[in-house]
Amino acid sequence: MAATPPHHSHSGSRFQLQYDGPASIVVFLVALPLCLGIALASGAPLVAGLVAGIVGGIVIGALSGSPLSVSGPAAGLTVVVLDAIQTLGSYEAFLVAGLLAGALQVGLGYLRAGTLGDFFPTAVIRGMLAGIGIILILKQLPHAVGWDADFVGDESFAQHNGETTFSALAHLADHISWGATIIAVVSLGCLIAWELPTIRQSRRLRLVPGPLVAVLAGVGLNEMFQRVAPGLAVGEGHRVTVPRFDSFEGLKAELYSPDFGQLLSGHVWVVAVTIAIIASLETLLSVDASDRLDPQRRLTPKNRELKAQGVGNMVSAALGGLPITAVIVRSSANVVAGARTKLSCILHGAWLLLSVLFLANTLALIPLASLAAILLFVGFKLTPPALYKRMYKDGWSQFVPFAVTITAMVLTNLLVGVLVGLVVGTFFVFHANFKTAVYTEQERDRVLIRFQKDVSFLNKARVRQVLENIQPGAVVVIDTSQSVFVDRDIQQTLDDFCALAPDRDITVEVRGSETGGGDDIRAA
Repeated sequence: MAATPPHHSHSGSRFQLQYDGPASIVVFLVALPLCLGIALASGAPLVAGLVAGIVGGIVIGALSGSPLSVSGPAAGLTVVVLDAIQTLGSYEAFLVAGLLAGALQVGLGYLRAGTLGDFFPTAVIRGMLAGIGIILILKQLPHAVGWDADFVGDESFAQHNGETTFSALAHLADHISWGATIIAVVSLGCLIAWELPTIRQSRRLRLVPGPLVAVLAGVGLNEMFQRVAPGLAVGEGHRVTVPRFDSFEGLKAELYSPDFGQLLSGHVWVVAVTIAIIASLETLLSVDASDRLDPQRRLTPKNRELKAQGVGNMVSAALGGLPITAVIVRSSANVVAGARTKLSCILHGAWLLLSVLFLANTLALIPLASLAAILLFVGFKLTPPALYKRMYKDGWSQFVPFAVTITAMVLTNLLVGVLVGLVVGTFFVFHANFKTAVYTEQERDRVLIRFQKDVSFLNKARVRQVLENIQPGAVVVIDTSQSVFVDRDIQQTLDDFCALAPDRDITVEVRGSETGGGDDIRAA
């Protein structure tokens, strides 16, 4: 019997690896162009994006308590990084800000700031996931047809090339490359086919991830085009471009180091605080979203996550990498690919490192249209029609914040969209509490006013309106026994009403509670 636990543990880890291994390859294929595209848009060296992806996978993956979220350079920080590098005057000075931002995140973790993530309304998080799905579809369509004017991974409505998300789609017909389009359609067909029951039920085929099949199909098609139909072949500009390094020493020679002489610069600290706040917020949103996608409904310890992100950002900056956050696009791809544990995240970081050192020439064969097909597929998974029907059935208090979050995200970017959704969601929470806090019931001349849970000063206008509408001769029962807290303004309003009730020929009966503060209310 003593030998059973080790055997079970080994079997369990091998069992998870058969899911996490293929999923890590999918995440790697998605992450590689995103790391490079975000570095390019940030005005940073391309290798900085790869370093951030590697550290996000290996370091943060190992330290994090999240089973499925994946970290790396975030599109939401591109504008901040670009402006910061220009303001600070050098990338080396910016790296100091990245180091400080990481240290601040560790501090936020110890201050238990991660608990803020528990206050995001469900409707807003679902809206964020659906919004990301729509953004992926809208943004990847140009790449799917061979138009790469915007960087891979952009999530903003206003694009770096002067277009917007919608104007780019309006001009799409003028930029179609039929070779890239065919590759994208075939790749998408492979992904759909891999969802069919016949594939899923095959013990061997289901071990091969559909996205890998889609990429191989894209590479094979393009190689065929080069031989038999050169006019359809996709050129280097529409394929993955990875910096080439002859050795690990060659990679080290290309890395930047922080300029610690800028440590006391006020501008550096402003950038550091900005990055720490934005990166922490995006991380909390992303891990909350990935937890909701998790089939096993596991919960990420958010304070531990902030500490892990902080350490990761310090390591990334020390090695010359970009700032890192948990990223919902990569996390969603991880879930869709069938990952079970954080091993998938760690392995994807290892594949990124190996690809930089050994696979640059091979990866350069991959058409971006195939990778666009993968992201289109993930986008469709995130925004299914059934989700909209379910949110609508849940009522306006759920559907409106959900829809507003999606709309704001599409028309701005992820963070602004979510913040708008949070404001609207908070309004509906206050509105719901406002309506349910004071319950009234009237039967002939008898009026019941019952306070439920917490009654704050926000309910003062409603309480006064109810009291003013009571007719002479009525018997009023004020019941605060079910309330935990009654605001002092409300108590004063009730005291004033009780004092004047005899003059209005109104009889008042008070059912108070110590917790509700009802003992302070005078009965007439």
